[in-house]
This record gives sequence, structure tokens and C-alpha cells, in this order.
Amino acid sequence: MQVAVPDLEAPSSTGPAPDHSFPDIHPTRLVTSSGAFNRKLAVRAAIQAGILGLLISVIPFIGIVLTGALAVYLYRRAGGLSLTASSGSRLGGAAGAVSFAISSVFMTVRIIFFGALQEYQDVMVKVAQALGLNSSGPEVQEMIHRLSTPSGLAITLLFSLVIGVALAAIGGALASALLHPRPRG
Repeated sequence: MQVAVPDLEAPSSTGPAPDHSFPDIHPTRLVTSSGAFNRKLAVRAAIQAGILGLLISVIPFIGIVLTGALAVYLYRRAGGLSLTASSGSRLGGAAGAVSFAISSVFMTVRIIFFGALQEYQDVMVKVAQALGLNSSGPEVQEMIHRLSTPSGLAITLLFSLVIGVALAAIGGALASALLHPRPRG
């Protein structure tokens, strides 16, 4: 008795053979709920927005939010893809981190090499006054002195990083929601 072995390469007469191949996945793409997320475009958009964010950040707080929104806009313009709010938030946060990194390097160089510590202390006095604190009071003067030390500057930079990334992430999420294509109907 001989058993016939079916030819796996021959086409079946019952219909087309199922495609068992896997899709071509590129390492620069990440699948999100709205399609493909191009990391190369995202990095480029975050760097460009972060650099432009240095100029935009002259507008306190709103400038940082606009930096995150600009990153989403640049990504969408370059790739033609819309982002989900979570992807826009991550892209905006990355742009905020880039802007923070560049500005912190400039600030540190100014303080250490150009003796701008007094300018830094003057800014801290203005912040204290804006918060309604008595800037000539001994507690406020002690706080300003502590923030002028290397460890105080590190704390200030860490606080600035957290606030900057959070505000830029909010801007990225808002921009992705506003720039999301609307269904026509």
C-alpha cells in the first residue's frame, strides 16, 4: 500500500493558499493605534522643535508647551502621519528634554565660566517676589543662598527638567488631538 504525499508547493484547487509570511517590520517604525510611528522622523522633529524651543521659551511656560506642539506639527508635516495623544505626548516630552538639555548647558557655562551667579540670584529674588514672598527676609535669603550652591543648582536643573518635559508633553498631546484628522461626513 502506497500513501500519496500531497505536493505543498502546488496550488490548491480549493482556493488561494493562505499567506503565512510575516510583514516586513523596519526597526525605525513602531506600531501605534493610529498607524506607523517613524522614530527617525520623530527624533528629527524633537531636535528641531527643541532648538526652536529655545527661542520660543522666552514666553514663560506657554513657550515650553508650544515647543511640544511644534514637535508634533513638524512630525506631521514631514511624515504626513497623525499621532495619537500618547505618541504626541512622548514626542512633545522629547522636544522638551532637548530644549532643556541645550538651555541647561548654556546656563551652566554662563554661571561657571562667566560668573553669572549674581544674575542667577537676581532671578531667584524676582521669582520669590512673584510668589509673594518677602525677598529680603532671612528665610528667603537662605533659600536663595542654598540654591546658588552646586547641589542647589542641580536641584534647580532637575526641577526644570521635570517641569519642562511635563509642559512640552502636554503641548504635544494637545497638538496631536487638535491636528488629528476629522472624519468627513
